[in-house]
Amino acid sequence: MPTLPPGPAPAPEPQRPGAPAGATGIDPRQAHQARSVAESFGADPERYDRTRPRYPGALAERVIAASPGPEILDVGTGTGIAARQFQAAGARVLGVEPDHRMADFARRAGVPTEVATFEDWDSAGRQFDAVIAGQAWHWVDPVAGAAKAARVLRPGGRIALFWYVFQPPPELAQAFADVYHRAVPDAPFAPAGTSRRILPTLEAYSAFFTRAADGIGQAGAFGAAEQWRFDWDRSYTRDEWLDQVPSFGGHSLIPPARRAELLAGLGAVIDAAGGTFRTYFTAVAVTAARSAAMAPAAGAGRPPGAPGRPG
Repeated sequence: MPTLPPGPAPAPEPQRPGAPAGATGIDPRQAHQARSVAESFGADPERYDRTRPRYPGALAERVIAASPGPEILDVGTGTGIAARQFQAAGARVLGVEPDHRMADFARRAGVPTEVATFEDWDSAGRQFDAVIAGQAWHWVDPVAGAAKAARVLRPGGRIALFWYVFQPPPELAQAFADVYHRAVPDAPFAPAGTSRRILPTLEAYSAFFTRAADGIGQAGAFGAAEQWRFDWDRSYTRDEWLDQVPSFGGHSLIPPARRAELLAGLGAVIDAAGGTFRTYFTAVAVTAARSAAMAPAAGAGRPPGAPGRPG
């Protein structure tokens, strides 16, 4: 469930040339092709699992309540953070994760997980009541992914694609952005151009929500997509924030000396703010129910793989 930080124009993930740059400076329409960033999260799965925020319990409860049963497929399961929350809410979850390092961690944490990209994953004829993806659907081709989800969902099954976004107080976010521009101005997740303006986090992520909803619509197999929103906040100490930063997308690709400079600069900002700060979170789920009758999706990607036991 990868994401990027509220650093230089806070945010997490990618897009295609010509589209407005999102929080990462990568075009959201091309995010699923940005493999170097997508595959950077497994560099330290223990840190990722230890430091990443959990989703509000109400999100899992609402998805399960709106699904016809408890069988859930978690796309891009990562270390299994969302999957374990859905398990705790009563679901039976299978994970699909392209990074074997993250998948190994998820299995050790109690989430059965198969290694593959979702587009290439073989369902072996299995069907589910819900297909979910937490902080991960932007790494999936939106139309091919939605069409694949429709094929593995039972009639009435639900697709629920969710992201959380977080934003420190504006003055702290700006100070963080200044540190990023000094320490890693050419990082792959840095904002395009030289502007230091901080994009509102929901604005930065809205391209992902739109892209997901458009893919669901183009798949021709779902009812109208809707958005469910959940808000919360939490406090971070200096050490808690600095422990999480290296888990953000692309940060493992930063040379060690520059990463140390980045962490020192962020730490100084937090120290100047009193050593702790409160961050505000919003989770948005883009969701729709699978129609009883499925229309074929134009250009929706490859057909289902031949039945057989996945590797």
